[in-house]
Parts: sequence; structure tokens; C-alpha cells
Amino acid sequence: MTLHADSSPDSSPASERTTVRRLAERGAYDRATIDSIIDEALICHVGFVDDGRPFVIPTIHVRIDNTLYLHGSLRSRLLSVVGSGEPVGVSMTLVDGLVLARSGFHHSMNYRSVVMLGRGRGVDGDEKRRALDAIVEHVVPGRTRDARGPNDKEFAATRVVAIPIDEASAKVRAGGPSDDEDDYALPIWAGVIPLALTPGAPIPDPLLGEGIDVPAYVTNYGRKC
Repeated sequence: MTLHADSSPDSSPASERTTVRRLAERGAYDRATIDSIIDEALICHVGFVDDGRPFVIPTIHVRIDNTLYLHGSLRSRLLSVVGSGEPVGVSMTLVDGLVLARSGFHHSMNYRSVVMLGRGRGVDGDEKRRALDAIVEHVVPGRTRDARGPNDKEFAATRVVAIPIDEASAKVRAGGPSDDEDDYALPIWAGVIPLALTPGAPIPDPLLGEGIDVPAYVTNYGRKC
């Protein structure tokens, strides 16, 4: 099952509203960059307005081609708003390192982020089933080969919504610190502390039956999608 199919490299979801203005040189608008960040991120944050009040909710997502899918309970306020077609904003951020400069002012982080805007729709039928499988695969690639899929009751109790990735941009910082010229002579260590999501040793369920080996997708888990 192909979950993160590539979009056309010539298509760009950039718009005036998603153009990076602060440190514009860090902006990226090509689909390869945007899609890779969406695919690697485990969590996105969805911003919306409900009953005149703003909310930002973290949730799991998955991208299939040019569509972002979210899932959750039928009672989810977030999914109800997104599914109704109200405007929403979605963001993902990957932190790659802490940048230590010689001055506090120039400390920074190396990061990759995406911001997208759009209106969602409710999903049902075969598209809903594909999205639910894709969400499992997004979190742990290979897991759908083993895990039981949703039964009819679970399927009916789950809401899935889709948001087209038609208006988005990425922002990326990489490299070392940028200090003021006069500060380079200061006897202060400067550089980057790299950061990465590193899985630990798998912890088996105490109720796991005997003779069940740890799958390779668990022992070899990583987030580079």
C-alpha cells in the first residue's frame, strides 16, 4: 500500500497567505520539502474557531498524495469543525538541533516546519478505511500487516476528515550560529547540539503470548519516512 505517494514536483501549494515573510530566505515552497516534513512528523497542530473561540489541538495525521487526513471520535469538536468545511490552519514542526551562539540574542534552533491552510470535508466508505490504515502506517510503517483492522462498530465510532494540501509552505533553518562580528573573539563555546527522535528498547505487553517475536519494524523503528 502506497501511503505517501509523491505529488508532482512542479506543483507548489504556495500562496500569498502562506508566503514566509520573517526570514524569507528560509521559506521553501516545493512539494518535495513540504511533503517530507509532513510525512516525518508524528503530530500536527490544528487551529480552528468554534463558537467564537480559538483552539489549537494536537492530533495524529497522515498524508496520501495531496490530502491530509485526521481521525478521532465522532464527538471530537476538532473533527466536527474540520468536516463542516470551516477554515483551519495546520502546522508541523521537526526540531533538528539547538544552536548555541556566543550571545543569548543569536541562540536559535535548527528546524523544519510546515504551515498549511484549508477547508476540510468528511470522509466515509473505502476512502475512510484507506485513511485509517494509512494513519497506522504513518505512525509505525508495516504495522497494518499484523494489527487487526477496525470492526464495524469501531469503524462507525470513528470520524475521518480530509484537508487538501493546496495552500502550504515550509520554513527551514540549518547550520551553525550567526554571531555579531565582534563576538567571534569571545572565549565562549558556540555550535550545535543535534537532536533526533531516538526509539528505545521495545517493552513487551505483560499479557503478550509466548513465542511472539518482536517484529523488525519495531526493532528497526525510525522516523525518516
